[in-house]
Parts: sequence; C-alpha cells; structure tokens
Amino acid sequence: MTFREELQKQRWDDHRYYHHNRINQFLHLLSASCFLISYGLVFFHPAAAALVGWLLAMTLRQTGHFFFEPKTYDEVNKASHDFKERVKVGYNLNRKVVLLSIWALTPVALLLSPDLLGPLSPATDLVEFISNTALLWLFVGLGAVVFRTVHLFKLMGVQSGLVWMTKIFTDPFHDIKIYQKSPYFILKGEMYDTMENWYDDAPLNPRT
Repeated sequence: MTFREELQKQRWDDHRYYHHNRINQFLHLLSASCFLISYGLVFFHPAAAALVGWLLAMTLRQTGHFFFEPKTYDEVNKASHDFKERVKVGYNLNRKVVLLSIWALTPVALLLSPDLLGPLSPATDLVEFISNTALLWLFVGLGAVVFRTVHLFKLMGVQSGLVWMTKIFTDPFHDIKIYQKSPYFILKGEMYDTMENWYDDAPLNPRT
C-alpha cells in the first residue's frame, strides 16, 4: 500500500471498530475542537496547550471510549471486543490505562522531586506547580506518540509507524470532518453508527 492508502485504511479501521456509539463520536467532535485550540496554543503557551489537550480533549475522548463504546460482540464487523483490542494499531484500552496512569502520577512525581532531578525550576506557588505539571504532560503526550511510533517500526514497519503518527496528529481535523453530524443523529435517537455511510475516499471493500 502507498502511504495515503494505508492512512485511509488505518482511519477506516479506527472508525469502524472503535467509534460505533454516537455519544462517543460527539465527544470526539468536542475533543477534536479542543485539540485544535491546543495546537494553536502550543506555539505561544505550551503549558496552556497541555492543559487544554489533557484536561479537556483527552478527557472527553477517553470518556467516550471507556464509558460509551460497547464492549460486546461487534455484529457490524463480526468481531469480538478482544479481537479489536488485539489488532488496535495505536493505544488499545489496556495501553491507555498505562498511559493515563503515567499522566495521573506526574503531579506526584513533582511533589516528590520539584525540580524533577534537574530539568525544571522548582515551583514556588500553585500557579508554577500547575505550569510545571502541564509541561510534563506535554512531554508525556509527545513521548507516548514517539514511543508507539518507534514500537510500530518494529512490529509493522517504518511506513506503518509513520502513518499512525500522521493519523494521530491529523485526527482532530479528520474527526471534525466525519463526526460533525453526530449531534443530529443523537437528536434523532440513532445512538449507533451502522457504518454504512463513509466519505468518498474510503478504502475499497472496507468491510473486508
């Protein structure tokens, strides 16, 4: 596959396997909007970007995955939850638990070592502590992307890793594109996506 074809495939698999619930889709729409704000802030106020990215965007996104996305047998794709977790290219739920645990423990690390053994200036008040925590969260997020990308180099090849990294950084734009109608479907009472409608550049034979 070309880079673009694999990007389309990863996006399609991610959508059809892990985004059935319309509330999950709506939360991804909100999350994507927050991530775009974070993208804009990162060049001027990295700490604020991290706070928006983690506390708003990631919280909304993972709430959808953990609490709304069904864990039962997937009749649309004829796949069990365990199978979908095994074939997940990026962070499946188990990996996300590890990542979120690291994120949650970051403030504890700063309490134990305010300068983090050298790289940071120790906080002298709450605002500085929050700023230092946010900067660490920024590196946790970027580190998670780099770590999984390099891991995918070994598991699936360099192109697949780079495709996944590209997908991750462009997901906010893509999520807005495909989930912008989720509030409409929720108001109609259609709580689950049948995956029958997809945009024009979907992979051929997407259900195979």
